[in-house]
Amino acid sequence: MTMENEKLRVRNINEELLSNNWYLLKKVTFDYKKENEEWETQSREVYDRGNGATILLYNRQKQTVVLTKQFRMPTYQNGNESGMLIETCAGLLDKETPEESILRETREETGYQVNRVQKVGEAYMSPGSVTELLYFFVAEYTEDLLEGQGGGLEEEQENIEVIELPFHKAPNR
Repeated sequence: MTMENEKLRVRNINEELLSNNWYLLKKVTFDYKKENEEWETQSREVYDRGNGATILLYNRQKQTVVLTKQFRMPTYQNGNESGMLIETCAGLLDKETPEESILRETREETGYQVNRVQKVGEAYMSPGSVTELLYFFVAEYTEDLLEGQGGGLEEEQENIEVIELPFHKAPNR
């Protein structure tokens, strides 16, 4: 099946806004053309929070990476007893390119002012229900690029701990 034919597989899209509290949650009802050419009405909830970017900061000389640690309510509700996660620096695109966004997020969250990033990929993180496309970057950091303490923005209620770990310990965190 060609891409053009795949576009013709969806029709009669109807969106109902369920929530506009933090981001957009919609109930989307549509007709979908199955492989046997039969049309079927389907319904899905779609959460639109925008696209994001994430970065793995590494120091080749020290053999370390910089990660962040912060509380994540959804993980707490899903059995993570503390709700704390160690993760790569990340954030949503704020009307910026992915590169501009990750440079800003890196500065805000980690305190490092890196000047070059390398895109290594992009992926939909939970395509069954969330619209977010996440852009993945890497960048080398050195101590002389540290310009602030990081920790995120208070007005965004970010309480981020910056963690530097040796390469060999990071995968087990």
